[in-house]
Amino acid sequence: MTDTPVFPTAAISRLRMATDGEGITTLVCAWGCPLRCEYCINKFTWGENTKIERLTPQDLYDKVKLDSLYFEATGGGVTFGGGEPLLYANFFPLFRELCGTKWKLYAETSLCVPLENVRVAAEVLDGFIVDIKDTDPLIYRAYTGKDGSIALDNLRLLTTVTDPGKIRVRLPLIPGYNTEENRSRSEKILLDMGITNIERFDYIVRHE
Repeated sequence: MTDTPVFPTAAISRLRMATDGEGITTLVCAWGCPLRCEYCINKFTWGENTKIERLTPQDLYDKVKLDSLYFEATGGGVTFGGGEPLLYANFFPLFRELCGTKWKLYAETSLCVPLENVRVAAEVLDGFIVDIKDTDPLIYRAYTGKDGSIALDNLRLLTTVTDPGKIRVRLPLIPGYNTEENRSRSEKILLDMGITNIERFDYIVRHE
């Protein structure tokens, strides 16, 4: 018998409005991330002392269903963030069975995961919010400590297995790591992939 997959949950944030997908959403943060970004704002999602709830699909459904009316009225639903939620992609099909199509399901992801995880997620999720950092491999490694080619290859795959219109890519200007020229180069690569929903923004670094 196959064990029921669990989603190691570091935090749940309810009643978010148009920040993590359409309508009102609940953000469910996964514990664990393959990246170690210099300016990570969610370090608690991979910290050793973080309290984690290992939720089954039924456990999570029972926790978030109280907001079902808000989801249905606004076209919202549940957004899996983190950390890196696609590390636990086998959780999504069973959760979808419970909530059906009445909720929208999204993932906020770096796509720095095994290719098969992307395929599994694409079959059941309604949208992806991708934090691609930068498409230059040297910049990516300097900022995250990991090989960015995995994320870029997975993004190319994602455009072939789901509608590119369901993909929003966040493209930051990262102080000390990339430039406007780097970001414009990345944007051109994304446009060539067929991705048009590109969110350009600047990291604000507060030095203590």
